Amino acid sequence: METISRLNPIVEALRSNPQRVHKIFIQKEARHKKISQIIWLAHEHHIPFLFVPRQKLDSIDKNHQGAVAMLSPKEFSSLESILKASEQPFLLLLDGVEDPQNFGAIVRNAEGGGVDGIVIPERHSVGLTSTVASVSAGALEHVKIARVKNLAQTADMLKERDIWIIGAESGGSSYWYEFDYTQSVAIILGSEGHGLRPLIKKKCDKILSLPLFGKVSSLNVASAASIFIYEVIRQRMNAGR
Repeated sequence: METISRLNPIVEALRSNPQRVHKIFIQKEARHKKISQIIWLAHEHHIPFLFVPRQKLDSIDKNHQGAVAMLSPKEFSSLESILKASEQPFLLLLDGVEDPQNFGAIVRNAEGGGVDGIVIPERHSVGLTSTVASVSAGALEHVKIARVKNLAQTADMLKERDIWIIGAESGGSSYWYEFDYTQSVAIILGSEGHGLRPLIKKKCDKILSLPLFGKVSSLNVASAASIFIYEVIRQRMNAGR
């Protein structure tokens, strides 16, 4: 069972996917407009909620804001359903992203940038945890996420369907904007510590990088994702797509 302890994501879950919300614990005598909204939405969707002492919520998550929602695990989407949803798919593939803070931020950026879906491997990847849901600020409810057994084989399959595979990696000979993103594209981002694995690099049609002028050798993966996402948006908007 997953938990969400931030008010905005709880509201978003109740609005967008109430069937996943199992139960809500609400702090006694909590005074917040969002709390009232949560109670109203829970009534509307016939979701049980209980008023409990603060200590009860503290035992679940000390960083709560006066309510904690218990959710059944988010269902993964099939990759096929993601591809069928768009004539020009725009995907993110995550190769070993294991930090839930980064994953949550990537999900939030992806939702804002109109990414059709995120693909993660079964192993060496953070799951759809409560931290991911919280950091995404509700975006996790709207982003389709597919989980695959083998990311390299998935890249091969996407290439067979005329989807360009772009690796985001420091040291590439071309910059992030030197590609036509109005085409179907999947951008692969590597792990926080090691970047893209050698096998995954070999599957890429292009490796594109972000120039760095400071003393740090690489950007945070969520920051890199946002730059690539908004380059796709810029080009597609300019092309009228």
